[in-house]
Formats: sequence, structure tokens, C-alpha cells
Amino acid sequence: MKSFTLLLVLIFLLSASSEAAITCSDVIGDLRPCISYLTSGSGKPPSPCCAGVSSLSTSATTTADKQTACNCIKNVSKNLNVNTALAQALPSNCGVSLPFTVSPTVDCSKIT
Repeated sequence: MKSFTLLLVLIFLLSASSEAAITCSDVIGDLRPCISYLTSGSGKPPSPCCAGVSSLSTSATTTADKQTACNCIKNVSKNLNVNTALAQALPSNCGVSLPFTVSPTVDCSKIT
């Protein structure tokens, strides 16, 4: 069953269209464990937060996915009064590379 699931995932990834497969709800779900850290935290992010960042990095593979994730993070961070420095450092503090800069001024449409 595990091999079959992996095969289905690979087929899905190989047949991805230009439309975003990821939704803002997916992004929020991945990053929900980071909210208290990003609004009032310091030091190292909690493990569940880093797991969510890693999941997002793995999920956002197409240009459309990356742009959707970027726009979602950008919009949500404005509403939550996120500490910009913590948000920008989050991927590296979790040892993860995101395909875009976490910033309230990033132009998400330029992400490829």
C-alpha cells in the first residue's frame, strides 16, 4: 500500500499543471504551529513549526504553488502583526529553504 501511495504521489507531481495545487488553507495549516513564535517568540522555532515549514517547502513545487504560498503568507502576516525579522529568518532557523523571501514587500508575481 505504501508503494502504491508513493506511486500516486509521483504521478500527481509529474502531471502537475500550471494551476496551483496548494491552497492558502494548506499553507495556513502547515504554518499554524508557527503563529505564536512569529508574533511573540524568540530564539529557536518550535519543532512542530519547523515541520510545517518543511512540509510547505516540499508542497510548493510549481510556480503557481510558490506564488500562492507567498501571497498567502504575505496577506496573513499583515493581519497577525508578525515579527518580520523572525518571519524572514524562519526558513533558515528551521534548516529549510523556501523558494521565496518571506517579506511583507515581496512581489510574489515574480517568483518562478
